[in-house]
Amino acid sequence: MARYFTIRDERILANCIEAIREAGPNARITIAPPQRSNDQNAKMWAMLADVARAKPEGRNWVPETWKAAFMHALGHQVMFAEGLDGSGPFPVGFRTSRLTVAQMSDLITVIYQYGDEHGVEWRETRRGGFLELQERTAA
Repeated sequence: MARYFTIRDERILANCIEAIREAGPNARITIAPPQRSNDQNAKMWAMLADVARAKPEGRNWVPETWKAAFMHALGHQVMFAEGLDGSGPFPVGFRTSRLTVAQMSDLITVIYQYGDEHGVEWRETRRGGFLELQERTAA
């Protein structure tokens, strides 16, 4: 039976160590960095919506397409599948849920860099996380 631990405190760490001690021969142990947070995910989608709304370089793409483009820019493997109706290939396999916190941070940085270079108006705040509108719009 597989057991998974997210080490949040000393008690969980002790349980993890005990499980390792009890593991039999040929047991597999994996230690992985934390995956991206829900806050990072929400921030990314707010940013992608801002980029899509700005239509940089005349690209009228939906946020999902922008996500694939930015993931590709970071060197994540590109896979394509042929459309069911013969309409051409489309990108698949860009799953940000599998990114680590650091990888997601890099993705957010790349989106900011591109957006800043192309005049994207950020509606979410850089310091406040993923809020839809900045306080300045309330004034």
